[in-house]
Amino acid sequence: MKTIGYVTLGLAPLLAAAATTNPVCTPGTQACTLQVGAWTRHYSVHVPPGYDGKKPLPVVVMLHGGGGTGRGAAEETGWDAKADRENFLAVFPDALARDPAKPGSFSRNPQLWNDGSDRFYPGQQTPDDVTFLNAVLEELLAKFSVDRQRIFVAGFSNGASMAFRFGAAAARRLAAIAPVAGACWLEPLTVERPLPLCYLTGTADPLNLLEGGVPKLAFGASDKVRAKPKPPVRDSLLKWAKAIGCPVTPAKTNETNGVRTETFGSGRERAEIIFVTVADQGHTWAGGKSLLPERWVGKTSSKLNATDFIWNFFKQHPALLPAQACHEIPPPAADRAK
Repeated sequence: MKTIGYVTLGLAPLLAAAATTNPVCTPGTQACTLQVGAWTRHYSVHVPPGYDGKKPLPVVVMLHGGGGTGRGAAEETGWDAKADRENFLAVFPDALARDPAKPGSFSRNPQLWNDGSDRFYPGQQTPDDVTFLNAVLEELLAKFSVDRQRIFVAGFSNGASMAFRFGAAAARRLAAIAPVAGACWLEPLTVERPLPLCYLTGTADPLNLLEGGVPKLAFGASDKVRAKPKPPVRDSLLKWAKAIGCPVTPAKTNETNGVRTETFGSGRERAEIIFVTVADQGHTWAGGKSLLPERWVGKTSSKLNATDFIWNFFKQHPALLPAQACHEIPPPAADRAK
């Protein structure tokens, strides 16, 4: 275990070590810990059978929803099984519980990302999840053979909002992001380089309403923990489009079997935005497994497999910057939240 405060240290020693000491790891999921500031943080890495320690592999970081866990996100989305089939590293970080001294619990002590919304952590100071995620990437670069031009972040719900925040703060380290059913709360939004984005949500999502508003459970009860009104989904996308120099009207639109896809772009450095809505889907991961009752979050859908769709998007969007620039840590000023 190593201690990392605000991540401003250089990567050269770690990268030099990584170049010669990447071991061949046993396939499967490894539990990892990091000391970040005052807190012991947790994440897991799923290593595919094809990893040999020599060929650099892409990385997909999956951020769980509010109250969830990295383990639950793997079960909901199937990113670990996808990693085995497509030969990449799948990473599942855990947010801190509201009371880190006690075990996490969905209803009593939820694990929540500090996503820039002021919903859970007023002032955005604690926990510093941008620093945590930067530290995770730094450790991955040291321990594994990583394709630094193919580091991607996906997230669901509160994790989607964190994907927006981390994407904006660490755009120089990432190739693309894929928020699912979450909002971009950053104001003003500054993205240091044009970062492609794939966004998915359901048309019947009660906690991420297309037109915005206060999230409510599917049976109508207000969700007090997450009760701050959300902006309309399209507002988040247009904000990102403007930040990366992308047109704010779609270049093309397609609708098949209740799945509507809008493509915005291309913007600077050929970056684009893909916006997908799935008809009648609730607050769930399309094609995945919902761990919450339908009466809370609405229906699941088999019209689209979000994991397959997002991976195809990621494969088409490697970072265009030179490889050495793709692991630079941005200064703290790049992360500005409302």
